[in-house]
Amino acid sequence: MITPACRRLVALCALGTTLGALAACGSPQQTPTPRTASSSPASAAPGHPSAPLSHAPAAPSRPPTLAPGPAGLTPVFRNAPRAPGKTVALTFDADMTADQGGRAAAGEHFDNPGLIAALRTLKVPATVFMTGRWAEEYPDQARSIGRDSLFEIANHSYSHFAFTDDCYGLPTVPEDRMREDVERAYTAFHKAGVPEPMPYFRFPGGCYDRRALRAVSGTGVTAVQWDVVSGDAFATDADAVAQQVLQGVKPGSVVVMHCTRSAAPTTEQVVRTVVPELRRQGYRFVKVSELIGTANARH
Repeated sequence: MITPACRRLVALCALGTTLGALAACGSPQQTPTPRTASSSPASAAPGHPSAPLSHAPAAPSRPPTLAPGPAGLTPVFRNAPRAPGKTVALTFDADMTADQGGRAAAGEHFDNPGLIAALRTLKVPATVFMTGRWAEEYPDQARSIGRDSLFEIANHSYSHFAFTDDCYGLPTVPEDRMREDVERAYTAFHKAGVPEPMPYFRFPGGCYDRRALRAVSGTGVTAVQWDVVSGDAFATDADAVAQQVLQGVKPGSVVVMHCTRSAAPTTEQVVRTVVPELRRQGYRFVKVSELIGTANARH
């Protein structure tokens, strides 16, 4: 028979056990140790809350662009600020108009592999403004240029039709088709295997007006013009073209040339002349993206 005194003793023992368990829950010795890379292999996976920050994958950087212009119009870039550092961007328009397929089939060359090889040999970074039609005609070359870190591919429209009236005799893109023409070029680049075409757009012929800037504003591109005209289009005197480039270049300049053998046959030789001389003068060759980044940093 359990006496009242024994019942009280049992109750006190049970109460003591409960209080001890509660005390143990808050005891520092019982706090779980945080997992580290050395204590748990799973915790070292990138993105795990307890993984060291240095193990997290870096966020992909976005190419620099200019802020939209007044009323949200497409911004226009011509050259970087005339900073003390001597940088210059050589740009090459890979032109092929949408209606020139028959000429290409007949043997006309709108590409210029010798020029691209010269740029690689001379280790010159460059920006190639490519039409979508060019990428369709020469997908292997478009892919090779686009996957080479020495270069960046930018948009020169799909059709190479003009975005204004009276632009060097080019056919005209209707206003309601301008945005589609830009976007169609990007589609052609991706189909050719160009991994990361840049958000830069060069109007065919360099011709644009407020209406054109408004029409392509929804694509998010920065329009890229130039401040040095090489004069290589249809030129036959490479020395004269080279002299024009050398006389025009200033710090932060953008030089426009062409990557089409049939329309600009002297460009490879111009590059082989201009590059060593500009380097002798202390210039460093950069892509358009670096010049735009420099311009943003100074604003």
